[in-house]
Formats: sequence, structure tokens, C-alpha cells
Amino acid sequence: MNRSIAIMEEEHSNINRALAVVRKICLQLMGGAEVPDSDLRQIIDFIRGYADKHHHGKEEKFLFPVMVEKMGPVADKLVTHGMLVEHDLGRADVLALETALNEYQKTPTPELKLDILSYAMAYAHLLQLHIEKENSVVYPFAERSLSTEDFQVINDKSEVYEAEKKKEGVQDKYLNALEILEKKYLH
Repeated sequence: MNRSIAIMEEEHSNINRALAVVRKICLQLMGGAEVPDSDLRQIIDFIRGYADKHHHGKEEKFLFPVMVEKMGPVADKLVTHGMLVEHDLGRADVLALETALNEYQKTPTPELKLDILSYAMAYAHLLQLHIEKENSVVYPFAERSLSTEDFQVINDKSEVYEAEKKKEGVQDKYLNALEILEKKYLH
């Protein structure tokens, strides 16, 4: 397996771990638990900083442009009308979740609690399907279709990006926060 793809699949595993926390929080909300505002805001920060900016950022800057340029109309449709649209739908779900949290903080109504639960689960469901699609269709398609030279460029850019973010503490920040949330909700 290609190095940059292996890293992206590992990130998918980490994102799925966060989605398990989201699901557990939603189950607790259904059971009558109070809205864990701080924990949900940490999840939003993880989603925006790790899943979107860090992970989707690499796909959107390094992998997808090469796929569109080198792999023809099928890849263009898959990326432009599939993956990028799903990235935007996820961003919309997270914004709606944050808005519902902000409104709930001002006026804690059952309707807003339902909105929090609904937007959180909408995001989790979308991302689970999205990850499955990338792991089983998009990444294998890219690995079959792109040349070694194409992947060398993608790998080099991804490795520089990973090293820069490691130096800034990005991966450690988000994965440490995720571990704390997992201990609280999943163990």
C-alpha cells in the first residue's frame, strides 16, 4: 500500500474512533442525559482540526487534484461530485451542530436537544459511509490508476505536511483529546 494512503487510512481509523464517541453521547442523550456541552465542543474541534483541516486538507491539496488531472472524467466525477460534496455536507452538519449547541446554551429546550442529537448523528453517519467509500473505492482506484511518479509527488507533499504538523503538535493534540473522550464514554 502507498505511504500517503496508509496514513490517510490510519486517520480514518482515528476519525471512526471519534464517531464512536459521538454515537455514545447521542445514546446517552436519548436516555435523558444532560447535553455534555464541553465534550461536544471538543468533538467539534477534533472534527474541524483533525478530520477536516488535517485529513481532508491532505486529500483536497495532494491526492484529489492529481486524481482529477491524471485519471480522467470518472475520477473527476468521483472527486468533484462525490468526495468534495461529502466534505462540504460534513462541514454543514458540524456548523448546524455547533449552532444548535449555542442555541441550547441560551435556551435549553427539548427541540434543541433533538437538533444536537440529529446533527451529531447525521455527521457520524455521513462520515462512516464516506470513510468506507474512500477506503474501498477511492483509494484503491487511485492506487491502481496513478503512476509511481504521481504517487511519489503525493507522498513527498504528504510527508512534508505531516512533519510540519507533527512539529506544531497537531496530531498529538487531537489524538490525546480523543483518548480522553474515549476513556470517558467508551470504557
